[in-house]
Amino acid sequence: MKCLPTNRTMCTILAITRFKDAILHEGEWGKVGTIVHWSYMERLKGKGMVEAIDPDKNLVTFRVIEGDLMEEYKNFVITIQVSPKSEGSGSVVHWTLEYEKLHDGIAHPETLLQFVQDVSKDIDEHLTQAS
Repeated sequence: MKCLPTNRTMCTILAITRFKDAILHEGEWGKVGTIVHWSYMERLKGKGMVEAIDPDKNLVTFRVIEGDLMEEYKNFVITIQVSPKSEGSGSVVHWTLEYEKLHDGIAHPETLLQFVQDVSKDIDEHLTQAS
C-alpha cells in the first residue's frame, strides 16, 4: 500500500488499519493539492484532496471530493492532528469531521465515526504492542 503521509510511521499505521488502499490519482505523495483515491470499510470508496499538511502541528486535512460521502453531503472535510499528552508519554489523536448535509433528511455520519474510532483503536493496539 502506498500512503500519503511523509512520515514512515504513519504509513505503517495506515497499513495496519481498516484502509484497504490509497492510490495516488494526481499530484505528489505528501504534498498539498494531492488527490488520492481510497477504499475503506467493506465497500466504501472515495477521492480526497490534501488541503493542508502542518508537520509542526502533526496535522493533515483532507477534503472529500468524490465517492460515497458525496452522495449525502455537500462538503466533507477530515482533519487529523496528533498531540503529545499533557502528562506522561504518548500522544492523543484528534479527528475533526466537518460536513454539510445535502438536506435535513440525511443522518449524521455515525458509521464514519465508528470507523474513526476503530482506526484509532487499531493504531493504539499496534503502538502498544510495539513498545
